[in-house]
Amino acid sequence: MTDLRFDGRVAIVTGAGGGLGREHALLLASRGARVVVNDIGGSMAGEGVDDAPAAAVVEAIRERGGQAVADSHSVATPEGGRDVVRTALDAYDRIDIVVNNAGILRDKPFHEMTPDQLDPVIDVHLKGAFHVTVPAWSVMREQGYGRVVNTTSAAGLLGSARKSGYGAAKAGLLGFTRVLAVEGAAHGIRVNAVAPVAATRMLAGSLADAGIGGANGRPVDPAAL
Repeated sequence: MTDLRFDGRVAIVTGAGGGLGREHALLLASRGARVVVNDIGGSMAGEGVDDAPAAAVVEAIRERGGQAVADSHSVATPEGGRDVVRTALDAYDRIDIVVNNAGILRDKPFHEMTPDQLDPVIDVHLKGAFHVTVPAWSVMREQGYGRVVNTTSAAGLLGSARKSGYGAAKAGLLGFTRVLAVEGAAHGIRVNAVAPVAATRMLAGSLADAGIGGANGRPVDPAAL
């Protein structure tokens, strides 16, 4: 089977400094895409900023002969989303692919959840996908081509303890995906969602909080799908 190629295409991958996002970025670059590696480099709770994770992924791509630029804007605001897209346009003058993968965790039992715990999770997962995709969508419509992949989760599709905010955000992404798939079809834009499971930093921390052992599966496995 011949690998799907993305030669000449430009991809934005959010949350690409590690885990699944990193593998998405590496795979796209290995198949010819020029990649914007977006990551604020913060903690799993979304705190702090560090340029190093995104820069390390860019370096790894370039060492393998690919093309990439780093971006550390937060997707949690409209301005940040526009800035991520601006990074792609300034570097490569087009956008073909958006992988909305950025995420944080603030897990709590539902009876302990507060707006301060809920809002940042919705801002990054659900609104973050909106903030990046809106400006990219205009470019994709004009050029008559686009691909959007949103990262949802079994926590939103099936439910999971301590994840009322995360699950709500991830279920919202599924609805977001379905609507954009309908609207994008007439403009050459295809929109899909993935619900991967792999032993990432985020999943490991979540399982530890719940008193469960580590997960099997490498981030590269679902990325390759």
